[in-house]
Amino acid sequence: MSLPRLTDPDALSRNRIRAARNTPADFLRVEAAEVLAERLIEVNRTFTSPALVTAFPDDFATLAAGGTIVPDTDPLALNPGAHDLVIHAFGLHWADDPLGQIIQARRALCPDGLFLAVLLGGTTLNELRAVLAEAETKLTGGLSPRVAPMADVRDLGGLLQRAGLALPVADTLTLRASYRDIYSLGRDLRAMAEGNALADRQRKPAKRALFELAQSLYQAHFPAEDGRLQATFELVFLTGWAPDDSQPQPLKPGSAQTSLADALRLPDDAPNRSNARGTD
Repeated sequence: MSLPRLTDPDALSRNRIRAARNTPADFLRVEAAEVLAERLIEVNRTFTSPALVTAFPDDFATLAAGGTIVPDTDPLALNPGAHDLVIHAFGLHWADDPLGQIIQARRALCPDGLFLAVLLGGTTLNELRAVLAEAETKLTGGLSPRVAPMADVRDLGGLLQRAGLALPVADTLTLRASYRDIYSLGRDLRAMAEGNALADRQRKPAKRALFELAQSLYQAHFPAEDGRLQATFELVFLTGWAPDDSQPQPLKPGSAQTSLADALRLPDDAPNRSNARGTD
């Protein structure tokens, strides 16, 4: 059975081509690349066969210098067991099957190979999502898909485990920007190649009244300094390793040789105490 389609691949491709032809708004990808570079330094390992999965090689290519670069279109053009590092950069939030792509990346890793990914997370553009939904409901009584649904960090961390990656870690970095109005935010999203490419989006242009009302609601609910509008962007970073016998292994349940009371140096009959304080 085929999965429901989230993304219109033709629209996504057009958005990316259009953004590349113009001056890009790439501050999110620049920040993401810097964080990924720091993660690689912390790993303190030399990778000899890296692979990069991205539609934005200019922003991330230095992370996999001399390695394989492939687009984030499904299926991924990666050979099984061929890489000791796979980086999936800024594409998973548009994937119809993110788990499938992570599984493919995991299969492309040799034992003890590292998987890293960065994508937009669930709180991204929560302000825009809210005001567009309220404005459209008031004007038409219905809703249209206008902002892509993005996954929560806990759900994304669960995908790492489901894909068979060891030592999974998912964490976030929240960035906030301000814009003069909702139209300048829209222009920036197009310049990021993050415009609406949802498969179920309305094909007809929205009426100006929708955006005028959304602008008013945005100003009322999410103001920034100097009369500007606040916009939230959440970067989610995923880390996991291809399983290998050399990695730390969890103990089997019941195999511990020391009780918790001994570890804490407390008698077994010590009362259970808590210093938690409730608030009304």
